Amino acid sequence: MTNSNKGGPSKDDKAYIIVVGNEKGGSGKSTSAIHIVVSLLCRGYSVAIIDLDARQKSLARYVENRQAYAEQHNLKLTMPEIHVLERAEKDNIQEMEQQDTENFSCLLDQLHPKFDYILIDCPGSDSFLSRIAHTSADTLITPVNDSFVDVDLLAKVNPDTYKVEKLSLYSEMVWEARKIRAMKDRGTIDWVVLRNRTSALDAKNKRRVHDVLKELQKRVAFRYVPGFGERVIYRELFPKGLTLVDFSNNNKEKMTMSHIAARQEIRRLMDDLKLPNWDSPKIIAAE
Repeated sequence: MTNSNKGGPSKDDKAYIIVVGNEKGGSGKSTSAIHIVVSLLCRGYSVAIIDLDARQKSLARYVENRQAYAEQHNLKLTMPEIHVLERAEKDNIQEMEQQDTENFSCLLDQLHPKFDYILIDCPGSDSFLSRIAHTSADTLITPVNDSFVDVDLLAKVNPDTYKVEKLSLYSEMVWEARKIRAMKDRGTIDWVVLRNRTSALDAKNKRRVHDVLKELQKRVAFRYVPGFGERVIYRELFPKGLTLVDFSNNNKEKMTMSHIAARQEIRRLMDDLKLPNWDSPKIIAAE
């Protein structure tokens, strides 16, 4: 079995690789990533995380908070295996990039036979490690906020007509990653643009962002899906390392209508991602 959406992940073969990346901070990357990871864990899949942002380590710290909170409150929470990959330190760029490539490949080789999924969290900036990760993706998830500031990550938009004028450097980088991946193993990258922090209120800017993303998905060949709304609860969960997925098994937290709506967003997202065997989980988490 190969890394494709046909058949799903298996420990007898390579893990399915999810890369969460863009080149702009504050788009909800870590929040999106941890909810995807915990959703997979609760379905019985084994998941490893590679955090490439060795400076901020937002996703790694989320998992650390999760472990600490579970121990303090005697909670049985599912846990991923976390790895933080540091950038190589060499005398010149060529040596550094060669060492980065070797370190990244070595870590993937170690994790592939042990896990169903590997999620790689990229820093909010361009780096050689991030570009390597993009070429390894089976699914690439790019969260963007509901703003033209974030849309600029994907393309330049005419300020008067709101029509796409040209693609951004990030879109061009993803296009190059797709070519490299195809040459490497004839694999394909399913690129999903995730629109986060949308307001519940209808607004002209919201509709314009929607129209631009709909136009772009045909031109750049990505799938544009709704992500998480603008909810305080997502930010409040970080110190505890919890997700909305955990609320079914966490008696210390009281569900509100906002929690319920957020959980529906997560379920919709996981369905939209179309990950291997998502509809045939190893276990069904208790509601």
